[in-house]
Amino acid sequence: MGTRSFRRGGIHPPEEKHWTEEREVEPAVLPERLFVPLSQHIGAPAKLAVKKGDRVRAGQVLATPAGFVSVPIHAPTSGTVRGIDLHPHPLGTPQPAVEIEADGDDAWADPLEPFADPFSVPPEQLRRRILDAGIVGMGGAAFPTHVKLSPPPEMKINAVILNGVECEPYLTADHRLMLEHPDQILSGLDVILHLFGLEKGTIGIERNKPDAIRLMTERARPGGFAEVVPLKVKFPQGAEKQLIQAVLRREVPSGALPMAVGAVVQNVGTAAAIWAAVHGGRPLVERIVTITGPSVVRPRNLRVRVGTPLSHLIEACGGLRENAGQVISGGPMMGLTQHDLAVPVIKGTSGVLCLPVQMVRQRPAGACIRCGRCVGVCPMGLSPTTLATLIAHDRVAEADDRHALDCIECGSCAFICPAEIPLVQSIRLAKGRVMERRRRERAA
Repeated sequence: MGTRSFRRGGIHPPEEKHWTEEREVEPAVLPERLFVPLSQHIGAPAKLAVKKGDRVRAGQVLATPAGFVSVPIHAPTSGTVRGIDLHPHPLGTPQPAVEIEADGDDAWADPLEPFADPFSVPPEQLRRRILDAGIVGMGGAAFPTHVKLSPPPEMKINAVILNGVECEPYLTADHRLMLEHPDQILSGLDVILHLFGLEKGTIGIERNKPDAIRLMTERARPGGFAEVVPLKVKFPQGAEKQLIQAVLRREVPSGALPMAVGAVVQNVGTAAAIWAAVHGGRPLVERIVTITGPSVVRPRNLRVRVGTPLSHLIEACGGLRENAGQVISGGPMMGLTQHDLAVPVIKGTSGVLCLPVQMVRQRPAGACIRCGRCVGVCPMGLSPTTLATLIAHDRVAEADDRHALDCIECGSCAFICPAEIPLVQSIRLAKGRVMERRRRERAA
């Protein structure tokens, strides 16, 4: 069985999976208070549907979609709405959130009507169920799933890939999901194939998860509708465009989405959530989160309700060690450093990484030495230092011409940079400026 990979760039950071890869998923104890942000996905934040003082049950709608690229938000447990206010958010600036005081009963609202046989249900009804369940991409990007599964009529989908790569160092949530709930993942894949009228899909898994490759292959074999493709261990193997290139040998054009080459990619966690929604009537209110790193006492994989503060999870893992210097929501490559542990778990939270102070980069960035390493490792074929220089001099049009928006913010350039230049932050700024410029031009 051959090993595939994407062709251009990539790096090999230390994997650090050993902290939690053999630790089974455990349910996290519910906190006394949960803070559920209205903004948990790409697109328009959901519109509030409850008020202070309301009693809610788990699975009840707290906020409704605010447009096509939006999904509802559901209560993660039963209790009382104690407030609706700005609250620290894992993506940076405080965002409106619903504060729920849990009553300890964890009583559930009536589920969405389960479909005993989803494959007899019309595709549009299934897409509506996926929307009503609030499902978004579980790999981190949190793009509304019903949108991905509703391509324009002129874009014919002929390939579906499930992403079980989990190439981000330290994180093992998807790995454990594949080992513990393979049938739920495969059933979700079967539903996605049904939506597009396809007979077979692909599951990409990196070679550092041989147990998951073996088990998923065994479980997929009787149905015959899924092929497991082993992939080379290389970051960012799990990025959407790189995964398509590795598995299908198709190149997504600059500025285009995967559907432009007939492909749809979904995370294995998303597939499992789809099955829970269509077959079990369960909205998305929980996910697996890896709490890991040298500076947490007992690294674990936990099944966590949305809205749970990071501080609660860290306490559940024995707390931080004295040498703790940084807490990251996500992994070390694409995650975001948190300055307030009151921030809650959201639908896209895959991990909480706790690093010691000696692993935190503290030197000021040096000057670019023109070594070209960032160019060599960029999986999108960009010139990161050029983009950083252009935006530093406010040359936004030139940054646009050099495809700044193609950057996937994987962090490979910053990882390899000997001068420790914060290239990702610079390019993220460039992308924001480019999009602002394009909006002004459209409005003119």
